[in-house]
Amino acid sequence: MIQINFSEEDIKAFNHERFHHPHPRIQRRMEALWLKSQRLPHAQITKLTDISGNTLREYLRMYKEDGIERLKEIKFYCPQSDLFNHKDTLEEYFRKNPPATISEAIAKIEELTGIKRRPTQVRKFLKSIGMRRLKVGMIPSKADPDEQETFKKNTGTSFRRSKVW
Repeated sequence: MIQINFSEEDIKAFNHERFHHPHPRIQRRMEALWLKSQRLPHAQITKLTDISGNTLREYLRMYKEDGIERLKEIKFYCPQSDLFNHKDTLEEYFRKNPPATISEAIAKIEELTGIKRRPTQVRKFLKSIGMRRLKVGMIPSKADPDEQETFKKNTGTSFRRSKVW
């Protein structure tokens, strides 16, 4: 069991932050340390806070090494693609020359950077730089204006809004 002597200021900070900190993970850390400052055994703290014994020991080590400020740090692992190192170059190129297909984008990325990525990663990257897929619609063939006028006269309808709409 890790023994720590808590100062009165830290105990007050734990008590305040366990309810008022905006991030729930920090609230849980503060709750665990506040319970530890109340001299509860580790087994009871882990049960009350729903954390493992290893997590509690990690919180205690963090506090012992760097104090309460270390407990307030949030560091999530967020890996980034190697393509983000070339983001500006690729974004500039694709803004000037938008790819027609993902396969074309894959080939161009490999040509420009030497990095080969699968279609899913390339789609995700293109979306992250603000590009989006545009669906191309069909353009109808040119209609015969004379035939249209004949149709309008024979049926007595026009394509204007009526009061029924």
